[in-house]
Amino acid sequence: MVFSQVIHFLQNHIYYIGAFGLIFIGLLIILVKHNLIKVIIGLSILETGVNLFLIAVGYISNGTAPIFSNPSVETQRMVDPVPQALVLTAIVIGVAVLALALSLAIRLYQHYGILDLRQIREQKW
Repeated sequence: MVFSQVIHFLQNHIYYIGAFGLIFIGLLIILVKHNLIKVIIGLSILETGVNLFLIAVGYISNGTAPIFSNPSVETQRMVDPVPQALVLTAIVIGVAVLALALSLAIRLYQHYGILDLRQIREQKW
C-alpha cells in the first residue's frame, strides 16, 4: 500500500522532480568544475531546470488551451498561459546570455591561452 502511494506521488510530481534534478545538477557543475566551458554548460542546464519548473507550475493534467470561443469548456480546466510566455522569454534571454558567456570564454582563451578558472584568477591583466 505504501509502495503504491509512493508510485502515485512520483507520477503526479515527475515534472517537479525532473526540474529540481536539473537545477541540482546545474548548480553542482557550476560549483565543482573549474573549466569555463563546463561552467557555462552547467549554467545552461540550470536554466533548463528553471524553465521546466515554471512550465510544471502552469501545467494542468488534461487541460485545454485558454481560448474562450467554446463556452462549454470550464475555466478551471484551462492551462495558464503566463508561465508559458515567461518561459518563452526566458529561453530567448538564456540564449543571449549563453552567447555572451561563450564569446567571453573565447576572448579569455585568446588572451590567456587557458580556460581553467583557477589559473585565470591568478593571472594579472
